Amino acid sequence: MSAKAWWPQWAGRRGPVLAEVAALVAFVVVDAVFAVRAAPATGPLAVPAGEFVPGLGPAAGVLAVLRRRFPGRIASLTAGVLGLSVLGTALSAAATAAGQGLSPQPDTAETLAVVLLVGACCHRLPPRWAAAFAVAGGLVVTLAPVFRFGLRSTAALLAVPAALAWGAALATGLVLRDADARRRGAIGEVRAGERLRLARELHDLVAFHITGVVVRVQAARRVAERQGQDAAALAQVEEAGVEALAAMRRLVGMLRTEEAELFRPPETVLAAIDQAVPGDGTVALRVDEDVGHVSATPEVVTTAHRLLTEALTNVRRHAPGATEVTVTAEAEGNWLVLRVDNDGVKGATRRAGGYGLVGMTERVAAVGGTVQAGVAEGHRWQVAARLPVRVAAG
Repeated sequence: MSAKAWWPQWAGRRGPVLAEVAALVAFVVVDAVFAVRAAPATGPLAVPAGEFVPGLGPAAGVLAVLRRRFPGRIASLTAGVLGLSVLGTALSAAATAAGQGLSPQPDTAETLAVVLLVGACCHRLPPRWAAAFAVAGGLVVTLAPVFRFGLRSTAALLAVPAALAWGAALATGLVLRDADARRRGAIGEVRAGERLRLARELHDLVAFHITGVVVRVQAARRVAERQGQDAAALAQVEEAGVEALAAMRRLVGMLRTEEAELFRPPETVLAAIDQAVPGDGTVALRVDEDVGHVSATPEVVTTAHRLLTEALTNVRRHAPGATEVTVTAEAEGNWLVLRVDNDGVKGATRRAGGYGLVGMTERVAAVGGTVQAGVAEGHRWQVAARLPVRVAAG
């Protein structure tokens, strides 16, 4: 795999974490250098403050990184870091107020840890908790340099970049929060749309079986009447079946759209493949001979059609630079295996979690199948599904 292909996957999964750790380590080193060069603290209050404050950076940095490992503990981790920071500020302020010698020291690692946690709170926590931690974090990082070393100290100027960093973290957290909300809304719309499509297909699938029952009941009633038997019960069953069909038509008719009225569900797997795959030569189609002998339920046939349609739509939408798109259909035992792959991995990888795939995964699972999507052999993006079928002998 080339470095060009490897980088987007690395950057998307590990890049932010490694960059975050590298920045924390760099700031810890900077703080340590200033701490070593600083004059020794003197006085009963300055000595413990001088020993405690330099250790806040590494400790806070570790807790900030742990928020990724324990996302459910973000509130506790943030409260712990803020508590340690307030304690350090209290010790330093007491020493400074008592006139005891305490050399100004930067707290860049500690500040970075606090703003990272503030951003995480704004992103993950409920609004009230997020607002509380955001305000508390802003007060801690901006007031710490002033209270620790006094307004006359040059170290108090660190409050300015600290405030800017806090604002950036706040904005980033809110942007991520909004993106998550939009994603949840999009997924909800996809699921709702898929359920509406299923509802529109309900009449075509269920009505067939109910109609068969009604026809058989009608035949049985006529036979019973000719033989002089009481057919009242059969007449009631027939009437109930007819009423059920009428009610279903009315209900499903309310859900139909013009597009849905024009669509006619395929009756066989081969028909589903032919309808879904365009015949203009842009997609290479490979169908195993055994697929022609496949027997599938109507819901499996329509699911196969929807799967291929959604997968090919995603190729056009997320991998417009793909030069080769292939659809493969094979029969493996009692499974129909469908694969859609393309060579536009760079575009597809960025949108691997497409919302359409969410609805299709649920739909395929509902008929007893499975769906997988990812980079396959030959550096190609592939969507592969297995659907339950029956293969006739010969």
